[in-house]
Amino acid sequence: MGFLGLVSSDLNRFAMAMRGAHSGTLRKCLDLCSPRFAPMLLCRMAYALHSVHLGPLAKVVSLINFVFFGIEIAVRCQIGPGLLFPHTQGTVIGAQSIGSNATIFQGVTLGARELDPGFDEGKRPKVGDDVLIGSGAKVLGGIMLGNRCKVGANAVVMESIPEDALAVGPALRVIAKS
Repeated sequence: MGFLGLVSSDLNRFAMAMRGAHSGTLRKCLDLCSPRFAPMLLCRMAYALHSVHLGPLAKVVSLINFVFFGIEIAVRCQIGPGLLFPHTQGTVIGAQSIGSNATIFQGVTLGARELDPGFDEGKRPKVGDDVLIGSGAKVLGGIMLGNRCKVGANAVVMESIPEDALAVGPALRVIAKS
């Protein structure tokens, strides 16, 4: 699916989620400027620029997304159609890939467990189709979130989750005393 097809799919999902109905042309034009949709558009632009080997320009678009909408999305992250960000503040997307129709709430982190300046895809999570990730969740490492799974708010996920599963709760445990 090309850039325009992805944006159209994102707009349709956005309209259904926010208003419960598909939008007309004028409303779709207004949706492009919504602080809930514009970050997705900028993300798509950054990925498209990266894909045609315009990495520095892609990083500038990504920086604009970060400054104006508080969301950081790796330009290399391949994202399927219909991604929805109900809110964006504090969200960091450093995943290897995200499937279609995923919903990611604010404050979510998808990324490596350690510093990874070279963007090693094996150290980054993969997100399946129709996945919902709740506010504040952290999904770390080279793991897979199966299709249609749900990650609860503030969950810390460091192992793969099978399809149709629900993951909740922090994975905190004390391993040493200071």
